Amino acid sequence: MLNSSHEHDQDDWLDRMETESRTKQKQFISRIAARLKRPRMIEAPTHPFRGAPEFWKSFQWSEQERIKQFTQNFISVGGHVVHLASMEEVSAFIVDKARELQAKYLVRQNEPDLDELHLDSKLSDAKVTVWNSNNETPSYWKERSAEADIGIVIADQAVAFTGSVVVTSSPHKGRSVSLLPTVLMIIIPVERLKTRLGEVLLQFDELDAGQLPAGIHFISGPSRSSDIENDLTIGVHGPGIVYALLVGSNDFG
Repeated sequence: MLNSSHEHDQDDWLDRMETESRTKQKQFISRIAARLKRPRMIEAPTHPFRGAPEFWKSFQWSEQERIKQFTQNFISVGGHVVHLASMEEVSAFIVDKARELQAKYLVRQNEPDLDELHLDSKLSDAKVTVWNSNNETPSYWKERSAEADIGIVIADQAVAFTGSVVVTSSPHKGRSVSLLPTVLMIIIPVERLKTRLGEVLLQFDELDAGQLPAGIHFISGPSRSSDIENDLTIGVHGPGIVYALLVGSNDFG
């Protein structure tokens, strides 16, 4: 009987707190409405438009325009964009840049397209590590990524309008490969370059929860932060140098 009485008192106290809280909430909203010189809204407003308008859903740029816009937007935030005709040219660019930077450690995703770059044999003076290529622990691969001078990934998608690259993570595509190295190189096959962000988001939205990748990352240039005294600092939370390697178009100017 004592326990039942205690529970009853507790329920009464919670109900009273709920009532007082809602009363204060209404008073607060009413004061804001009064300052704005309009009645307090007590019904949910109608939404004549939801989501992107139809004209925007059908908006498309040509491949040449997508390349132009992506290049301008990515460069405007401090990134570098290189136009390359083939994966052979991609391999040659990465090898030349690694030698120029005197890179000793590189890490890349465990992707078949990246196997074709043959970086291991072309960079005999450096150690090229392939993410999750043996039975080492996750912490081991994070350490290899943290020590890497250059990380190499292939984009799942890219968006010209925002200058963003989409990289998903999975057991063979660790997030650390794009996050921890000093320099990041992102290979973007031109056929994966879209006009609008909505084209990319819709694909993820249509997936069931169990089909979504472990991580979906939008990369728009090098890491930048102004958290402290509004001073812009590059490379605090990720790579300070980011190359977007657009590959496979006949429309490069």
